Amino acid sequence: MRTLDVSNIRDAVRDLCIGANLQLPGDLCGLIEKSTQTETDPLGREVLCDLCKNLQAAKELNVPICQDTGMAVVFLEVGQDVHLTGGDLTQAVNEGVSKGYTEGYLRCSVVADPIRRGNTGDNTPAVIHTSIVPGEQVKITVAPKGFGSENMSAVKMMTPAATREDIIDAVVDIIRTAGGNPCPPMVIGVGIGGDFELCAYLAKKALCREVSKRNADPFYAQLEADMLKAVNETGIGPQGFGGKTTALALNIETYPTHIAGLPIAVNVGCHVTRHQTVIL
Repeated sequence: MRTLDVSNIRDAVRDLCIGANLQLPGDLCGLIEKSTQTETDPLGREVLCDLCKNLQAAKELNVPICQDTGMAVVFLEVGQDVHLTGGDLTQAVNEGVSKGYTEGYLRCSVVADPIRRGNTGDNTPAVIHTSIVPGEQVKITVAPKGFGSENMSAVKMMTPAATREDIIDAVVDIIRTAGGNPCPPMVIGVGIGGDFELCAYLAKKALCREVSKRNADPFYAQLEADMLKAVNETGIGPQGFGGKTTALALNIETYPTHIAGLPIAVNVGCHVTRHQTVIL
């Protein structure tokens, strides 16, 4: 049994909130840079070059890569042999988010009530997903999620009669409806299976997988490739101005489901699909 004070989690969350907003994952930066060479539309290529300049400027000036520094989504994988001390875990995570956004001078975008609004002033509370896993470690992933892209996400409850082509078409229809609103080129997370809420969780989790890693199942790895190809054939292009670089990557996560269902969720990420992870 390992003892871990929740203050360590608080401090890690603080650092991850700041780090994720200032630095895009390296493999995603590489895809954006590569797309400046593969995009054939002149305006689309110019937009992609501007995005690269923005990333470089943010790095040089040590400022956020996007003005929408997102709602903090926190994934916790807590080892079952870890004994947490020093306070409440959820409170510690939210304290970390508060410190990260206020001390890091990040834009606070969370309102206290969905209808009556009212900014909370420190970007809390976070959206927290906690799972218990074997071991003596705590894995923390912070994924700041901007809402220009989040608003374009969707869940579709399909039936088992849906074909592979029907599933691809459903994802493409969601992206086509989104158009230029999510600041493409996008990173697309797709959740398949589970139930209504779990497939949405899977889609969000898919956005936190490295874009350089394909699904471990060859069947779904090929489906990722075919979906990405179909999305890029929409011609939406960078920032919606046209071109073949509508999405940079598409990740699929799956889960068993009911015999009568086939839930599909699409969580749309913009070109700054941010996340950082640490293991304590």
